Amino acid sequence: MQKMTEYVEKQVLPAIALRGIVVFPNIVTSFELARKQSIRALKRAENGDGKIFLVAQTDPSVLDPAVSDLQTVGVVAKIERSFKLPNGNYQVVAEGLFRGELQALELSDNGLTASVFVRKVNYESYDELEQLNAIKDAWASLTEYLKYTPNQSREVTEAARNINDAASLADYLASSFLVKAEDRQAVLDIYEPVERLNKFTALIRAELEYMYLDTDIQNKVRINLQRSQRDAYLREQLRVIHSELGSGEDEESFTDDEDLTEEIKKRQLPIEVRAKLLKEAAKLNKMPFGSQEAAVIRNYIEICLELPWEKYTNDRLDVEKASKILEKDHDGLKKVKERILEYIAVKKLSPEISGQILCLVGPPGVGKTSIARSIARALNKKYVRVALGGVRDEADIRGHRKTYVGSMPGRIVNGLKLAGSSNPVMLLDEIDKLTRDAHGDPASALLEVLDSEQNKTFRDHFLELPLDLSRCMFITTANTLETIPSALLDRLEVIQMDSYSEKEKLSIALNHLIPKQLKQHGLTKRNLGFTEDGIKMLINSYTKEAGVRNLEREIANICRKVAKLVVSGEVKSFTADAKGVKQLLGAEHFTPDKIYSTNEIGVVNGLAWTAVGGEMLRIEALSMAGNGKLELTGNLGDVMKESAKAAISYIRSHSDVFGVNPKFTEEKDIHIHVPEGAVPKDGPSAGISIACSVLSALTGRAVKQSVAMTGELTLTGRVLKIGGLKEKAMAAYKAGVSTVIIPEENLADVEEFDEEIKNALSFLPVNSFLQVAKSALE
Repeated sequence: MQKMTEYVEKQVLPAIALRGIVVFPNIVTSFELARKQSIRALKRAENGDGKIFLVAQTDPSVLDPAVSDLQTVGVVAKIERSFKLPNGNYQVVAEGLFRGELQALELSDNGLTASVFVRKVNYESYDELEQLNAIKDAWASLTEYLKYTPNQSREVTEAARNINDAASLADYLASSFLVKAEDRQAVLDIYEPVERLNKFTALIRAELEYMYLDTDIQNKVRINLQRSQRDAYLREQLRVIHSELGSGEDEESFTDDEDLTEEIKKRQLPIEVRAKLLKEAAKLNKMPFGSQEAAVIRNYIEICLELPWEKYTNDRLDVEKASKILEKDHDGLKKVKERILEYIAVKKLSPEISGQILCLVGPPGVGKTSIARSIARALNKKYVRVALGGVRDEADIRGHRKTYVGSMPGRIVNGLKLAGSSNPVMLLDEIDKLTRDAHGDPASALLEVLDSEQNKTFRDHFLELPLDLSRCMFITTANTLETIPSALLDRLEVIQMDSYSEKEKLSIALNHLIPKQLKQHGLTKRNLGFTEDGIKMLINSYTKEAGVRNLEREIANICRKVAKLVVSGEVKSFTADAKGVKQLLGAEHFTPDKIYSTNEIGVVNGLAWTAVGGEMLRIEALSMAGNGKLELTGNLGDVMKESAKAAISYIRSHSDVFGVNPKFTEEKDIHIHVPEGAVPKDGPSAGISIACSVLSALTGRAVKQSVAMTGELTLTGRVLKIGGLKEKAMAAYKAGVSTVIIPEENLADVEEFDEEIKNALSFLPVNSFLQVAKSALE
């Protein structure tokens, strides 16, 4: 084919940059527009003669394309119709007219404008043979292609057969059968008809090569699958033959488990472990693939290979960084933090020290579980939690022997597998909730795990291999030590976690709970703000706990209610001060204890420790004419009843000192009552409170209501040490007490109190009841 003349015409047209779409001349194309600049160009074209320049982007991800982001050759098209979609986009139908070369591009408020050179070529004569050969080659390749793509429309193929010239045929076939935008653009870039059609043919043949390769791979996979099924059948026959001949034991492997053997050899394993697994793999290779015993051995080897044998993480031995992480994650908890920092310091000086075994004991919600996760982060160790609450079977700890159906390793081994290292922080949660029955005692199984001298060679029943647990850091949690067996408790380093003070709860709420709940409920500080008064009201009037779980629930409750108000449009922001909290949550759930404003006869402010912290325990006593009867009410326990009897005996034996009629046990009835009778009460620490109450009732001397007291009383009048003093002191502080009488032996505990408590309260240490009576009675 020879060129005769070429005309070049410059046109300035509205332009649209298309993403992933290539338009051809004489082809009607439908596409969707979303960008504002494209929609504006569309409107400008429709308001004019309907012509627009459509050009493809080289990179579809570019939102605001320049000339360098567009292909050189595009198509001048005629807008047939357009309509707006419900989502605001426009659906456009346009017919390509002729090719155009992009020379310049301008962006304005009316969208893109392109300067386009339109090349019009006339041909003097055609080499018909060359054109016929090109068409023949194209149809031959396309016919082969259609064998692998049966879903192609027959109408498209039939329409193409009616096209006789190479130029139109190339454009039509490219728009119909080429999928990739870069392939379509490659055809569009070519002006010369035969060359253009040959380009299409080359692209179709390249697709055919991919199809041939894919088909070949599928055939090989099918053949290999059939061969493996055939081999398995023949192996089973061979096994049966050898079994009948009695010569099957020493024959070659009948299974395809050689890869397990190779994996064992590649892994870095302890010598004993490697030898055991290779022995098991050798057994496996002599068994039929589908046998039950083979499945047991295969499962055993796979589980052993999943364990982190000799895989360790590098500990972070930076005391300063660890301290910052612990302080950031938790407020308070000084004892735990100090112990971890000590561990880091010792580990830095003596890297070979074995893992530590800590036991965090405290009421629910004080952060025992969460501090363990923070410890792992501070030490740069993996963290895994093993829940022990309700575990009653020893096999849960040590695992089941692998010969049992459905056997599996114990929780310790499974924890190591989950952690992925042999030196994680392993939290044994709720160790005080272990139970025992006919299946064994899981607490006894933990003795080996938690003994730093024995756990270097811990043997799980399933593994039957020595597992080194000495580099694990075990942290156990418990609410009480009473249910932990003494042998197990002896292996634990107990750290008592006391209940939070009001100041600590306030800090936790501001720094942790409120930001967390605001984020979870989709709120910001602009929507909801908390004041200190509001948080204190939540702490004292809507929760009664040692930890902060219920406080977090009440904060979440407020967030939900404010979210509803914001969404409904009732408010844009809300301040949760004391008034706002009451508005949202309604009546107060708890009334804080307060001392009486006047001194009372027979009424003493005792102090008690409960699972939710300290409380003021008011003790009342009455003396009346009678015959020595002692009445005890208020749901008192046996220990408390005995304390009352001991108090009366002591007062009677010292009647001359206190100015009491020595015959009061014959002439007077005494009634001792502790309010809130529905709540069980017990313990020895109310001894001096009961004695002081009875003495006040017998002598008529009022008890100072600004004084609270706690301490166990002996028959000789000595005051003995008690527990839970920190919580009791906080209860006294909240109730408005100014002086707290405590056993002299507890004076050292006062040093650990918050400065706020120490500054607000006066602590009076005593060692005899005479000092109590002198300080508490008017």
